[in-house]
Amino acid sequence: MRFLRATEQGRRRGAPLWRYLTALVLLPLIGVAVLATAAAQARADEAAGAERAESAVRTLALLDVARRATEQEIIPVLTLHAVQAPEVLAAIGIPQEVLDAQRASASEQAAAIRRVTDGALTQVRAGSLGAEAAQRAETALAVLRNPNSSVGLDVEKIYYSFLAVSNDLLTAQEAVAAAATSEGVPAATMRAIQDVQTAAHLTHIASRQAPLFLGSLLVPSDGSLIGARGAWQTAWLDYTDARLQMQDLSQESLRDQWAAIEDLPAVRELDALFTAGFAGSGGAPTAATLADVMTVLAGTQERGAALADLVDTAVERTRQLVAQDLERANGALHGIMVVGAGLLTGSLVGAAFLGRSVARALRLLAGQATQISEGSLVEVEVAGPREVRTVSAALRAAVAGLRRIQDQAQAVARGDLDDALLDQPLPGPLGEVVHASVRQIVHSVRQREELQFALAHQATHDALTELPNRAQAVTLVTAALHRGRRSGDMTGLLFVDLDGFKAVNDGHGHAAGDEVLREVARRLSAAVRPGDAVCRLGGDEFVVLVEQVHKEHDLLELAHRLIASVSEPITAARARVRIGASIGVAVSRDGGTDADALFAEADTAAYRAKAHGRGRAEMFDETLRLQLNQRAELEAAIASGLAGGEMQVAYQPVIDVATDRLMGYEALIRWDRPGVGLVPPDQFIPVAESSRLIGDVDRWMLHEATRQLAQWRAECPAAPGQPDPTIAVNISGRHLADPRVITDVADALTASGLPARLLVLEVTETVLVDDPLAYEHLTDLRAMGVSIAIDDFGTGYTSIGQLRNMPVDTLKIDRSFVASTEPAHRELVALMIRAAHTFGLTVVAEGVEEPAQLARLRAQECDQAQGYLLYRPMPAPEAGALLRRAESAGTV
Repeated sequence: MRFLRATEQGRRRGAPLWRYLTALVLLPLIGVAVLATAAAQARADEAAGAERAESAVRTLALLDVARRATEQEIIPVLTLHAVQAPEVLAAIGIPQEVLDAQRASASEQAAAIRRVTDGALTQVRAGSLGAEAAQRAETALAVLRNPNSSVGLDVEKIYYSFLAVSNDLLTAQEAVAAAATSEGVPAATMRAIQDVQTAAHLTHIASRQAPLFLGSLLVPSDGSLIGARGAWQTAWLDYTDARLQMQDLSQESLRDQWAAIEDLPAVRELDALFTAGFAGSGGAPTAATLADVMTVLAGTQERGAALADLVDTAVERTRQLVAQDLERANGALHGIMVVGAGLLTGSLVGAAFLGRSVARALRLLAGQATQISEGSLVEVEVAGPREVRTVSAALRAAVAGLRRIQDQAQAVARGDLDDALLDQPLPGPLGEVVHASVRQIVHSVRQREELQFALAHQATHDALTELPNRAQAVTLVTAALHRGRRSGDMTGLLFVDLDGFKAVNDGHGHAAGDEVLREVARRLSAAVRPGDAVCRLGGDEFVVLVEQVHKEHDLLELAHRLIASVSEPITAARARVRIGASIGVAVSRDGGTDADALFAEADTAAYRAKAHGRGRAEMFDETLRLQLNQRAELEAAIASGLAGGEMQVAYQPVIDVATDRLMGYEALIRWDRPGVGLVPPDQFIPVAESSRLIGDVDRWMLHEATRQLAQWRAECPAAPGQPDPTIAVNISGRHLADPRVITDVADALTASGLPARLLVLEVTETVLVDDPLAYEHLTDLRAMGVSIAIDDFGTGYTSIGQLRNMPVDTLKIDRSFVASTEPAHRELVALMIRAAHTFGLTVVAEGVEEPAQLARLRAQECDQAQGYLLYRPMPAPEAGALLRRAESAGTV
């Protein structure tokens, strides 16, 4: 009791409500937190990407400054080297004072540009994407600026060395720009970065024009500058293409600035000079003037400055966009963090407040409910949220109803069943149940008695005819025999077996059959005395129990009346049908016979009535008693013979008609009964068929026949290319209807190791036609690989057309047709063979005993044959020897 009370307290205690509410709230909050975290992470990634993009743009600007400065340094450096070349001075004829001034100006200009270059390269951050290119540029420029370097005064080498540094920096710019655009920046920022690259590319191309143009003017035609004069023409074409690409700038302000650059007088003059030089012979003028040199130097310097401003403007705009992207990403991140924190805080506060308020109201309600459950009908306080108030109001109404139930229970306990309170039902279904409880108790008692009687009746009576069933019949017969033993009166039992009932079922359906059985039950009941009992054993079998029999002749007269009554036409399924009855009569004269023996005697008499023509009655007599005893003895002897090794197998060879080749054997059971000798199969097989022994016989035959053939195959394998011999075993219809038949066949094959294709199961026609379950089992066996043969074909009711849909492989023609000399039978045999071949079946003729029969079968193209003309059934050693001889002769 303490344990139950502790268990109940544990169930009541449970977990507090605030935990459930907290869990209920925390689940979505966790989801919100996860989503907010994911969104924050995305914004953080976006901000980090914007920072990396900003760093890349800063590096891009520095690399562009260093690249432009490097390209600008080419002119003063080449000028300083050019004025020292006598052939150049002679070509342009510059006065000495002008030459000195130009040299001083070029030196100052080179120094200023170098400061810009070095400053930009120094500011490139170590470890950034352009750091290695900046380091390479510093190293290369240091070599170029060193007067003692291996470069010396080779103008072409100086030019290409500076150009290599410029190209390297431009390549680094492109890599940095690609890295910036890969950070997932907005489209506007990506286009701005592309604008920087477009402008930087134009600046790079423009910086190459002046050196190449001056080289084409000052270097003799057989010189190499800078490779050849064709280099200038290529540089001008590159510049022209770069100018066209400037039209694709995404920013209108940059396009306007570029248009202004093109309108500068110095730029127009420079472009005119370059255009004229490009159009001249060989791609450039053949003579240089001081004016041309000054125009190129001045125009290039002004254009370079303007393009540098354009690039700086593009870089600055890009840096502004990147900064805006970074600020926007950081702002979004901050906003998400603020909103997420606010949602979480508000949800937690709301959940705590809701949990406390609901928990407080529910604790009060739970306390009141506990008091009510303990029997104290207290007043329920209605307070708390709306839902809790609703529950409290319902509990208050329930308490009011319980009070009225309490009052009614007290009235019943007092025995005051006339109290007016008992006539006042409670509202609702509960009130109706309580009000009707007393009446229901009385009604339930009566209903239980009726139900018990109905169940007892169902357990002892047939549901279709309402007659006592087999179990009740045994009980009634046993009780009657006990009464007869006490009184000394005779007791009679009539076993009624209907004739022709299966035809009604097959022709009109089972519903008609059921109607016929009900009518038979009514007629039998109407024909007997009130004290006699009519019972249905099952199927179409009935028994009639007759007590206080004066003489056996009275039982025969009753049997004849029953036969006449049952034989009258019956209307079923809107058709008039006729059936008959065969009746066996058994008598217990002093009650000394037990019920089972009396049933067996009546059944045996009915069997003889059917065997003698049906529609008649037979009395169980001493002859039948002797037959019954002999049958019981024979059944016991069969069982003992199976266990004691008295059964043997004879093997009759099956021969190919066309080639006389041995094809296999049919296994035939033989019984050498001690003290009796060989018992013909037609004497003991029917007895086994009528009992369960036939299954044991079939199992023994399956195991013995498959074992023997497997042994022969091991001792004498078939020659290559020759078929293996088969073994045919007869299976009874009763065994075939047993679901265990599939397991029995599989076990025999497994135990012997014989392939399933070498086992042939022979069944009769009636099994295939009359038993659907056996038909289904044959289909399953055939699916295992076993062959199926119809034995004694032609003696049943199978039509040739039915062969098409039957699960069979072989047709065995009965010996009566093979041996017949009637022309009609011969034609029928030919028809059977042709039909079987049409349906793909193998045909085996049984009982071939004359050469003329074999010749006729050969002419009719029968496949195989067996019979005394060919071989008689032989013991296993002789059959094995025959197989070995056939194998040696190569005929198997």
